[in-house]
Amino acid sequence: MIESTAPTRIYVDADACPVKDEIYRVAIRLGVPVSVVAGNFIRVPQDPLIERIAAGAAMDAADDWIAERAHAGDVVITADIPLASRCVKAGAEVIAPNGKPFTEQSIGMTLAVRNLMTDLRSSGEVTGGPKSFSPRDRSTFISTLDQTIRRIQRRRAEQAANQG
Repeated sequence: MIESTAPTRIYVDADACPVKDEIYRVAIRLGVPVSVVAGNFIRVPQDPLIERIAAGAAMDAADDWIAERAHAGDVVITADIPLASRCVKAGAEVIAPNGKPFTEQSIGMTLAVRNLMTDLRSSGEVTGGPKSFSPRDRSTFISTLDQTIRRIQRRRAEQAANQG
């Protein structure tokens, strides 16, 4: 897949994201711009690399905003599986807040399981909720985000060297 020449950007599905502070730290350290996208106003650090986007209160407005812009060479942080699927199809790297990457190989099954669980819950089955977020999840996330950005940067440097 050919990546865009635009700089790598991190898109954060921010409404329920437990790792925003970690994203800001990694992004600032690596010099990567961040778009923090939420339905309404959300507080973000005062830093030129970090932009706040209030996508609007419409259903899926933040998801649509991200999906329309994310492409190969970008990183999307979301726990929203349908959004992850859209972004993976667009070529973006997608990471859940627990550090689990969504890939072309895994997204189909992940989406199918999500839909099955939704159907079970709507029929009255008690399926339990997601696992609680742990310090280990936070650590795994930071490591995965750092490795993903560095891999994109290496790939882009190699492409530039091969073209020059």
